[in-house]
Amino acid sequence: MCFKCNYIIKPLLLILGMVQLGTAHAEFGVNFPEPAGELAQNIFDIHMLTMSIATILLIIVFAIVIYSIYYHRKSRGYQADQNFHNTWFGHWSWVIVPVLVLGVDFTIANNANTVLKTVWEVPKEKDIMDLKVTGHQWWWEFDYLDHGVKVESRALTKEQSGDLYLRDVDNRLVLPTGKKIRFLHTSADVNHAFWVPELAFKKDAIPGYVTETWIELDREGVFRGQCAELCGTWHSRMPIVVESVSPERFAQWVDEQNAIKVAAAAEASSSKTWSKDELIAKGEELYNTKCAACHQITGTGLPPAFPPLKGSAIATGPIAGHLKIVLNGKEGTAMQSWSSLNDLEIAAIITYERNAWGNDTGDVIQPADVKSAR
Repeated sequence: MCFKCNYIIKPLLLILGMVQLGTAHAEFGVNFPEPAGELAQNIFDIHMLTMSIATILLIIVFAIVIYSIYYHRKSRGYQADQNFHNTWFGHWSWVIVPVLVLGVDFTIANNANTVLKTVWEVPKEKDIMDLKVTGHQWWWEFDYLDHGVKVESRALTKEQSGDLYLRDVDNRLVLPTGKKIRFLHTSADVNHAFWVPELAFKKDAIPGYVTETWIELDREGVFRGQCAELCGTWHSRMPIVVESVSPERFAQWVDEQNAIKVAAAAEASSSKTWSKDELIAKGEELYNTKCAACHQITGTGLPPAFPPLKGSAIATGPIAGHLKIVLNGKEGTAMQSWSSLNDLEIAAIITYERNAWGNDTGDVIQPADVKSAR
């Protein structure tokens, strides 16, 4: 193939491939996704206003440049005007052009300022729904403060999520339509950022500080986002999945979550003596969702920040020390307190850790042991 043919055909094939890719993956659009609320729509409108103005200016500038290149080319015998700067336009363009630019800027800024005030000023309504969002390395915790429900949301494995790898979670953030929702953002460790494009806003979650914003969803659907702040090695494994449902379906979901919580509490507080196999099976599942992000599924950790549990002094030493660090955490490290887990969950996790990866201590910790250690 000649050089000129290669030079022309390759870009055409690339463009054709991009068109086909866009057909196969419809979510890779050329614009922001459809907003899911009035606040998000206002932000989207500002974006479209800005892009419209920019497009018009781009066309005008390109037209002038192309015209000038064509008609003022040397091959036409055009002689450059050496006194253009002394003309009326040559003098006043230094004033006219900046004024026009500022006019465009103020047109956008005035609308943007109005929308930003709406974003920052959370409505002071009594019936607004409060949702606390806590970022962790590397998962999200959602507290429905008005409903007594707490949800932990973690990324699914590649096998579980399939084509939605790094875009799907085990527990979605379920929210009702037609209800003003106030988000209270914070973090348990490092900076994170809560971002779902259909909700429009992106808000930082900062340790020891609470930031807030709000939204009122106007349509049902599933919206996917992610952490937008570089928060560590597993930053990419902090997706967010929001499921917007009707108020009736949301009330039903809240009842289901409370029933699960009551059943779990009753199971944990029972006087049942659990077998080693039962505790290990339950502990493995809990460990893989709550502990594996730092200490790895293989128990080898990510030294030096996250020490291994395989063959460690904690997992093979005195049970009292193991209980203490799980219940209280370790000051000055990323190891947080897991006292929010019930007695059965902690007993299962510790039993698993003391018998997995070749630790083989044979120890069995019962919920009563955890209750006593508290």
